[in-house]
Amino acid sequence: MSEFIVSSVENRVMTIRFNRPDKKNAILRSMYGEAAKALKAAQDDTNVRVVVITGEGGCFTAGNDLKDFLEVPPVTEDAEVFQFMFALAAFTKPVIAAVNGLAIGIGTTLLFHCDLVYAVPEAMFQMPFINLAVVPEFASSLLVPRLLGRAQASELLLLGEAFGAERAKEIGLINAIVPAADLAGVVAGKAKALAIKPPGALRDAKALMNANAAEIKTHISTEAKIFGARLQSPEFKEAATAFFEKRAPDFSRFD
Repeated sequence: MSEFIVSSVENRVMTIRFNRPDKKNAILRSMYGEAAKALKAAQDDTNVRVVVITGEGGCFTAGNDLKDFLEVPPVTEDAEVFQFMFALAAFTKPVIAAVNGLAIGIGTTLLFHCDLVYAVPEAMFQMPFINLAVVPEFASSLLVPRLLGRAQASELLLLGEAFGAERAKEIGLINAIVPAADLAGVVAGKAKALAIKPPGALRDAKALMNANAAEIKTHISTEAKIFGARLQSPEFKEAATAFFEKRAPDFSRFD
């Protein structure tokens, strides 16, 4: 396990932690690969009943590390980011997310694939894919409209606006808002409660709730193809250049 993804098992609960706090836990390609390996290990280990995903240093994750992302763009499903997506989407055991700060990009979309989500009052969520001239990922273009309806989904996916914990709870993205000092304890309590339940029944119940799993996998693949194509576009080049130059992108010359 790399220094940036830390996993541990205690009382039948595996905790997977984004551990790059100096970069707001921005995710590198290698981190996606390590997180996917951790999920596979948890899936195969009968001693693990529950997985908790969280971040170090008062931040969940700021999403992709754009510099690393641009060095080797994820243009095929073999890319580490998609391996992580497929592993989490297909995971059969309960997953709890403890959102202790920023949850940007995939930091938000991965929550749609968790079973329970708890967030601190200061948590901020955003799916800013359009702002970067790419498209939604992790089946969010399928799941968000189904959860919220077309109008609210367009607000979050087309405008790419940030929203806070209260809105996240209102739209059903998170279960509860928990003070930062209490978050670890609340999540540990929920994980303990799940860990002592009959594991076979939990897997079957989760499978029933995830009856559209095949559709989700197909949609992730569809998004991945379009996402990869968008990374080759002049619009994306402008968005990335503007990001590194710390200015607003200018899309006025595009049609």
